[in-house]
Amino acid sequence: MNTLSRSDYKTLGLATLGGALEFYDFIIFVFFANQIGKLFFPPGIPDWLRQLQTFGLFAIAYFARPLGGIIMAHFGDLSGRKKIFTLSIILMAVPTLAMGVLPPYSAIGIWASIGLLVFRVLQGAAIGGEVPGAWVFVSEHVPPSRIGIACGTLTAGLTAGILLGSIVNILITSSLTSGDLLRFGWRIAFMIGGVFGLCSALLRRWLHETPVFKQMTARKALASELPVKAVLRDHWPAVITSALLTWMLTACIVVIILLTPQLLISRYHFSPPTVATANCVATISLIFGCVLVGFLSDRFGYARVLIIGSVCLAIATYCFYFGTEPGPEFLLPLYAFAGLAVGIVSIVPHIMVKSFPPAIRFSGISLAYNVSYAIFGGLTPLIVTGIPAKDLLGAGHYVALVCVAGIGVGVFLLRNAESDRVTASEVGAN
Repeated sequence: MNTLSRSDYKTLGLATLGGALEFYDFIIFVFFANQIGKLFFPPGIPDWLRQLQTFGLFAIAYFARPLGGIIMAHFGDLSGRKKIFTLSIILMAVPTLAMGVLPPYSAIGIWASIGLLVFRVLQGAAIGGEVPGAWVFVSEHVPPSRIGIACGTLTAGLTAGILLGSIVNILITSSLTSGDLLRFGWRIAFMIGGVFGLCSALLRRWLHETPVFKQMTARKALASELPVKAVLRDHWPAVITSALLTWMLTACIVVIILLTPQLLISRYHFSPPTVATANCVATISLIFGCVLVGFLSDRFGYARVLIIGSVCLAIATYCFYFGTEPGPEFLLPLYAFAGLAVGIVSIVPHIMVKSFPPAIRFSGISLAYNVSYAIFGGLTPLIVTGIPAKDLLGAGHYVALVCVAGIGVGVFLLRNAESDRVTASEVGAN
């Protein structure tokens, strides 16, 4: 069967909803970093040090991702996908809710800072298991010829979590005074995320273990050794390919969606409301782009779509940064075009799922994705913001560089006779 069943739609819907809420929980920290810095660190320290400590807490979650992701992937390969898929959202929702009620530094002193650190590390570990786990979970439920649209829809859901965070931020900050925002307003955003995350965890009880894992269990074909050991010993080409694609994904999301708004304000002096509106439009376009790329990868093959999509992304990026330099007149359509082109990132999980055999798939994807994301997620902002240019062409050149990497991976896949379509025997084999 090559069409999605009613059960497939339910699985994809619940997975996408949970992924959106979990990504919201992870990203909401950055929207209220200013308030968090004022409340959870000593009041007498310089502003630059407070800001450094606050964003250090944001960054530390990225470094917690590989360890948390690899540990959860290990049990996901040996004990079942569903258990870890449910655990990851609980591990995200509980610390988010706890951060929303955590007493400030003025009440409990250094324990406030320590508590914030612990909760942020738990969030990083959770997202490290959630994203690879979600990709594996949905891809092993749907028919092999629909893995692209499944991964594309799920990735769109993760992107929707960023959009939801932006909307909540705008609503809260526009409705409250700065004093109320500092006293309790920012906590509302965290408590919303925690409560809805727990509700999503309850909904995931209705999900079933993947057919692929059930088949492996019945045939006693689970990994006979540490899955990550097998990955490191036997699947280096897949790890390198997946890491390069993750670099591309990271650059697209971090540079175009997360960093560009601040750069437009600081370097082009656009008004914050105008930039915020344009960024929301770009994120909505990205959501549609993810689904579109997923559909096309099923129809024409992921290698060809990766090559063509990488070229389109480079063109859209340069059009955006060139076109906005004179002023904000064409900001909305150009940002929307760039956001749509960023949808090529949804092809990354499709290729990674195909690259690793089922017995070590979760561990292989988690290792390559989380380690690469930890490295490039931390370095990309430093590289892009450190380019001493008044315009944004430096950011455009960086994105173009990762597009070249994407083209190279696509050519590599074609030259090594990789199939343009995923077959049932390949997804369910061994």
